[in-house]
Amino acid sequence: MSMDMKEYFNVKQIKGQIQKAIADETAKALQLFCDQEPEFRQAIEQSGKTFQQCLDAVAKGVGRSISDLKAYQKAVEFYFTGAKVHFEWK
Repeated sequence: MSMDMKEYFNVKQIKGQIQKAIADETAKALQLFCDQEPEFRQAIEQSGKTFQQCLDAVAKGVGRSISDLKAYQKAVEFYFTGAKVHFEWK
């Protein structure tokens, strides 16, 4: 059974200053990646991990800031080891 991704990426319950700061845009990016790559969506669904745990992993070791791209890369890696995020400027 397929998971409700909007509910999974619900940012209202997120805890942590850094996690809250990056939650909205990271959720949007991960949802887009799920739409682009069914295998990535499946990795999230089968991971047994929460979005809070993902954001905690992304925030670990962050000092005063983190770029969007770096946050997305860390989030993708959290769910799908070895996956890469590529940025294309248009």
